[in-house]
Amino acid sequence: MIRFITFLGCAAICLAQQTAPPATGPSAVQAANDEQEDLRRAVTEASASTVDLIRVLEAHLVKYPESLRRWEIERAILKAAIESKDERRIARYGVSILTREPDDLPMLDRVTRSLIIAGGAENLKKALEYSQHYEKLLRDILNKPAASGAELAIRKDDGERALGRALLSQAIATGSLGNAAQSAELAKKSFELAPGAESAAEAGRRLAQLGKMDEAVRAYADAFTVTDSAAGESERAVIRKRMGELYQKEKGSEVGLGDIVLKAYDRNAALLADRKLALRQFDPNTGLSDPLQFTLSGIKGEKLPMATLKGKAVILDFWATWCGPCRAQHPLYEEVMKKFAARKDVVFLSVNTDEERQSVQPFLEQQGWNPARVYYEDGLSKALRVTAIPTTVVFGRNGSIVSRMNGFDPERFVEMLTERINEALK
Repeated sequence: MIRFITFLGCAAICLAQQTAPPATGPSAVQAANDEQEDLRRAVTEASASTVDLIRVLEAHLVKYPESLRRWEIERAILKAAIESKDERRIARYGVSILTREPDDLPMLDRVTRSLIIAGGAENLKKALEYSQHYEKLLRDILNKPAASGAELAIRKDDGERALGRALLSQAIATGSLGNAAQSAELAKKSFELAPGAESAAEAGRRLAQLGKMDEAVRAYADAFTVTDSAAGESERAVIRKRMGELYQKEKGSEVGLGDIVLKAYDRNAALLADRKLALRQFDPNTGLSDPLQFTLSGIKGEKLPMATLKGKAVILDFWATWCGPCRAQHPLYEEVMKKFAARKDVVFLSVNTDEERQSVQPFLEQQGWNPARVYYEDGLSKALRVTAIPTTVVFGRNGSIVSRMNGFDPERFVEMLTERINEALK
């Protein structure tokens, strides 16, 4: 509901309040003004319903078929269709929008799925075209240099998952168009990149069509055992049933099927472990949720395992170079640090959240800040759900969070942080 209200507000602002496109001549200007008023009234009348919004915007396009705002109105309809999961309209308006914005990655992904659901040779061919273009754009992104190992790991993880979806879409479209062999190969590649139940099941379906029953059963066993939050109990039940049917048809009973399933489980557990290990070569924090298991990178590349700080009170100051309040808060931190300068069991860490890291070192030099205690966040802000800066997080000796301070009170910050550090030391 919150997402929808935000969207509807955006639609109202963009469509109802935006200045109409330029028009020349008195009659053209009057026509543009009339359309603008009709559009404002229509969006207002839509209230808080995506269905109503789609209805009034489509009616507007019927009334004004030559509207200079057709493209932005169609885009608003498309967003409303996505919100309401109207697959038919997503396919219809998505094709129109992608004609003008062919490199819109999220839209390519979403519209491709709707075209596949819609079915039919033309829709499937278009889905295949879009998914191949989506794959190319993703590979170009993956080949770009990253600013850090953490960024590279995130890009690789997210990028490979997206590539897996692109190849799966190609597999489904290709198979539906009659090429089972190519579909099976694409589904296998999708599973290798991003192991998931749907890609494995698609491979199983096409392999069965090709008469390769042993391979099909193994693919369904992968689909049944792989860790995949997108596959619910009903989907797994269907996979289990199909796997059993194929095996019984080939062997006469289900004797021996359990061994295949167990091997698939072990195989997929090892595959996911290897994937996580590969990502950790770029970012040691991949897959971690416990903040004190993180390893932070210093300004000069030095590494700080947070686990080495257990038994101490740890104060994390999340900041960025562009944050004015962070600069105002810095002298107050210095005051608190002086109070605990003699304590070896109190550690202050300045955690930088800038995306562009090359600006951090010059900033520290310009401000005269000590770089020795400055570390990059390396995913820690996500683990701690830091959504605004400045934010101060205080850990106690036992590794639990004692305090979280979002923003700061200039008059009481020194007193408040001192109290919370003393609490963390107890």
